[in-house]
Amino acid sequence: MSMRSRGLSSSIRLAYPIHLIGAIVSVTFADLGLPPGAITLLHKKGIIVPFPIQAAVLPDALAKKDICGRAPTGSGKTLAFGLPLMLGIKGANARPRRPLGLVLLPTRELAAQVYRELTPLLALQNQTAVTVYGGTRYDKQCRALHRGVEVVLACPGRLEDLVKRGEVILKDIKVVVIDEADRMADMGFMPAVRRLLDQIPSTRQTMLFSATLDSEVDLLVHRYQQNPCFHQADTSKESVGEVDHMFWKVEHSKRVGLVARLITDHPSTLIFCRTRRGADRLSKQLSAIGIRVMAIHGDRTQAQRERALLAFSTGSIQVLVATDVAARGIHVDNVSCVVHFDLPDDHKDYVHRSGRTGRAGANGTVVSLVVSEQIGKSRRLQRSLGLSPAFVTPDVSDLPDLPRIILMDRHQDKHPSKTASNPGSTKKSESNTLRGQPRSNAPKSIRRSRKVTRDERRPEQTSGYRTKRNQRRSSRSVNNNLSSYPSAKKR
Repeated sequence: MSMRSRGLSSSIRLAYPIHLIGAIVSVTFADLGLPPGAITLLHKKGIIVPFPIQAAVLPDALAKKDICGRAPTGSGKTLAFGLPLMLGIKGANARPRRPLGLVLLPTRELAAQVYRELTPLLALQNQTAVTVYGGTRYDKQCRALHRGVEVVLACPGRLEDLVKRGEVILKDIKVVVIDEADRMADMGFMPAVRRLLDQIPSTRQTMLFSATLDSEVDLLVHRYQQNPCFHQADTSKESVGEVDHMFWKVEHSKRVGLVARLITDHPSTLIFCRTRRGADRLSKQLSAIGIRVMAIHGDRTQAQRERALLAFSTGSIQVLVATDVAARGIHVDNVSCVVHFDLPDDHKDYVHRSGRTGRAGANGTVVSLVVSEQIGKSRRLQRSLGLSPAFVTPDVSDLPDLPRIILMDRHQDKHPSKTASNPGSTKKSESNTLRGQPRSNAPKSIRRSRKVTRDERRPEQTSGYRTKRNQRRSSRSVNNNLSSYPSAKKR
């Protein structure tokens, strides 16, 4: 039993009367006033007809009006703000440290993705862009800013740091884009966003895009936009494919086996875990049974995260295991299945995780693994999504055989082959096996170091060496005893 939907955004209320955008588009990019070079570039990428959000937003955006758009990732909103941004700074050259356009984004991955989309468009006008985010060195970003770049794509934290250092000045900004505004609110970036916007001239054009328009996003719209045009992408049409939502009631020990079987039917699978350690552990477990998998989370370096995303998008790996760092804004084509290995905290996280599949009209599958103690939480989650609470108990009789390393506890031996041949091994042999492990990973009963026999001592631990050491110790104790007498101190 599964629940099929064409998007779950209807469960989130809107604060504005927003124009709904249909999926049938008869207008072309030429009708929207794009230059021939940009149209040719889009055609080379296979983008012939504008997406609904693009057809609705571009006329108002090209007229330099403020835009407030509600659109999920994968709806084409990058070009919806990228094309007006490009044309809004056309014919101008940036001075050193003074960019002309600014795009604020919540994550490094999203910034890198938007950079890849906008760079070819800016190159048509002999203009450049730079990404500014944490996890990378300052010097490369500063050199680019000193040379002069027209567009900065930045995460708020690093950009604010560079502003304080005087490496970038925002007084020449003409166009500002705030993408994934609700995600930035969830991550606590809104104070930094407001401080940055306060430094930009009020004559700017401001375009804001978000999957939801509520809470802090509402304040941002009223404070920093002037008579904005509101647009909402209609996800009830063919712009979003049919997605099957399944909630599987499983035992905790069966989850890895079920995921492994699920991957055989869905070769491009994105799995979400709650913690970084859980993502690494699941990645190792799946890799041990021959599945090509990589993990991505906040502890990975930027280079590691980019390699993992590239490998997943090109099909070099079957599975990407991620924390919520990849739940927003990461566009990977043809993700056939999303697995909630750990349930999300709320319905918004569920929507954004699940939004990685069923994009651009493609169908997809979303599977949530629910253990017995999470039944109540799962029911509340389904109700908040507008779904009828329902659970399926999958067949676990034909699960793949898992190596012993998959099921063992973290305190157990990392080398089962060494002890499997000798089941009756003593605690002493078990201690020998674990000597190479970190002390905290070994069981308390065997954490004490094994005694070294006389034959195993190093050459300096001979009787002569020990005798000289004892003599030095005894002489020091004698001196200490003598110093305790007043007469000795006087002499």
